[in-house]
Amino acid sequence: MAKKEEHIRKPEWLKIKLNTNENYTGLKKMMRENNLHTVCEEARCPNIHECWAERKTATFMILGDVCTRACRFCAVKTGLPNELDLQEPERVAESVKLMGLKHAVITAVARDDLKDGGSGVYAETVRAVRRANPFCTVEVLPSDMMGNYDNLKTLMDARPDILNHNIETVERLTPRVRARAKYERSLEFLRRAKEMQPDIPTKSSLMVGLGETKEEIIQTMDDLRANDVDIMTIGQYLQPSKKHLKVQKYYHPDEFAELKEIAMTKGFSHCESGPMVRSSYHADEQVNAASKQRQQGAQ
Repeated sequence: MAKKEEHIRKPEWLKIKLNTNENYTGLKKMMRENNLHTVCEEARCPNIHECWAERKTATFMILGDVCTRACRFCAVKTGLPNELDLQEPERVAESVKLMGLKHAVITAVARDDLKDGGSGVYAETVRAVRRANPFCTVEVLPSDMMGNYDNLKTLMDARPDILNHNIETVERLTPRVRARAKYERSLEFLRRAKEMQPDIPTKSSLMVGLGETKEEIIQTMDDLRANDVDIMTIGQYLQPSKKHLKVQKYYHPDEFAELKEIAMTKGFSHCESGPMVRSSYHADEQVNAASKQRQQGAQ
């Protein structure tokens, strides 16, 4: 009889203080009224109360709420997506305006069913947000688009302030963790984005707690820097449900602090590292840090 896998108890430092003030509740109501989806809700982000309460940033999930992939770490629904909503870009732009956001993150479910991977709607969403909110910075967080670089060019031609594509995990664990994704393809995707628009910062995120080693984390940092990635975020993997991958380790805040220190010595312009850190956590600060570094480099 196979030995039952031991469940690791969640440590004290992962307890979340909920902030459900008027900003948070108003934002949630607005999302429902405008038929909009956010990765904050769909992926059960632990920082949703903090970010929404402050109204600094929010992550909109376009192209529907059903993903064509079934990654074993992700809580987003999987299946056959609905038809494209061509009015979605304008609704997102209007919501960003009503929310008074300083920084908007636009992500999407993987749409491997579409020839352009949804890049046309993606790019139009960036442009629509800019038209309605000229002082709001815009970050995009696409899938690898199955390595179709014409689709990536469509998105980069819209000139987002940051191109974010998540490596998610170390190379050894990628086949087990990420459906249909490839470690090397993600690195190439990030490199090509930088080649297309050299002045636009690139960013990637790593989850820890899936069974990786410290040496593998450091190797991932080196791989990202070798492909000219500017910004890195490192956060604790949390199991969304019993059907998802189990947590193998909860990293202590001191370990996250050490990983941030290592990342900064590698040459990243900014690294956000902590148990609750997610890809868009403090994203407004990251774009400001990258902008300052570019200005200093130009002097």
